[in-house]
Amino acid sequence: MNRRTERDVRIKRQAGQEMVVLLENWKKRARRMKIYRFCLCLTLFFCCTALTATLYYRIDSSIPSVLNIRADTEQSFCLGVPAEAEIVSVSESGESNIPAGSVQIDLSRPVTLKTAQESSYRMLVKLFGFLPFKEVDIQVIEDQELIPVGAPIGIYVKTDGVLVVGTGEFQGLDGVSYSPCRFVLKSGDYIRRVDGQDVTEKEAFIQCVEQSGGRQMKLTLERNGETMDVSVTPVKDAAGVYKLGVWVRDNAQGVGTMTYIDPDGNFGALGHGINDIDTSTLMHMENGTLYHTDIVDIKKGTDGNPGEMTGMIVYSKDNILGTITSNSSKGIFGVCNESALQLGVQEPLPIGLKQEIVKGPAQILCTVEDEAAYYDVEITAVHLDHDNVNRGIELKVTDPRLLEVTGGIVQGMSGSPIIQNGKIIGAVTHVLVQDSARGYGIFIETMLEH
Repeated sequence: MNRRTERDVRIKRQAGQEMVVLLENWKKRARRMKIYRFCLCLTLFFCCTALTATLYYRIDSSIPSVLNIRADTEQSFCLGVPAEAEIVSVSESGESNIPAGSVQIDLSRPVTLKTAQESSYRMLVKLFGFLPFKEVDIQVIEDQELIPVGAPIGIYVKTDGVLVVGTGEFQGLDGVSYSPCRFVLKSGDYIRRVDGQDVTEKEAFIQCVEQSGGRQMKLTLERNGETMDVSVTPVKDAAGVYKLGVWVRDNAQGVGTMTYIDPDGNFGALGHGINDIDTSTLMHMENGTLYHTDIVDIKKGTDGNPGEMTGMIVYSKDNILGTITSNSSKGIFGVCNESALQLGVQEPLPIGLKQEIVKGPAQILCTVEDEAAYYDVEITAVHLDHDNVNRGIELKVTDPRLLEVTGGIVQGMSGSPIIQNGKIIGAVTHVLVQDSARGYGIFIETMLEH
């Protein structure tokens, strides 16, 4: 092979190698492009999913699951959602006496409804006019007036049974740590009976344990709505006293604000339930009492540190304002006595339904000085179908007098009635910890559902 031939071979070999390298680079680039396209499509998919979920949530929260309207009165509302709806009546037989398709409404535009009597209807909502989306119960109710109160109240609640706050260890006579109730009782349990005998007070329960003689005890308790029996054996502590290693409670006290008094002398307060401070569970109530209270100190709220109203409560018969009959997630409710009725010095106001609430100026009625007074707030958002019933209204305190005294919304103001356009529309329930001037409220119609 001559030099020219060798050179040609080398050139061809080098060209072949270069082609192989180019081909491998092209394959690598193609793989990278494929990965890029996959990542781009995946990102686009997640963005579209998130956008769709956000849109769905906003539309869903803009359409209430229950819509109350007044009997024999024209009710106008505008949900402003891209949907159409059909209204049918609801009878005991489950059939509608309204011909199918005869009442169609466009929910993207203002709607006016009027019914002549108390009855029930159902609104079948279709997104974009064809996609089945939601069913709304329409309740026709009689108009109602309530006396807004805004006065501080002392609250005493007796639990229905003995509430388990938690379990722990103690040292026995032998120096060993014991925890007889661990894995047997849980925070939030209600102990109803001990060895078949009803128990309603903490002291009685402790006495049963101390007098057990170390024998096994059968506890009947309620957990998450279910009743069950468990067995546990007390152990002597270092002082020779039988214990179970469990913390219990049989009552709760606090300060709040009365929201309203109705024409029958019934009251509603707080706008949320009384939860145990340790377990955060709604307390099962056996009975409760309202007491007169005087606000003796106000800790001003700041951003990140909610303030607090401190009240002095004297638990005497002369200070009783009424009886608490219900503790629910929507507030506490009961019956006023003559002393409580004297708190209702304001003129009765009609209730404002949630679809009538608008963003803008409103007032709250509360007592931070000598007597109840109105203070300016701004409604910043209205959630017609919020997951949390206590946060349907978002508001911001704008009154410089209230901001000067309290910094905004503080603990103890829960239940302060919210007034807009001459109607009582709700009650203050929570403060936004990050901004003490902002908070939440519950719809008054939700409180009345109890």
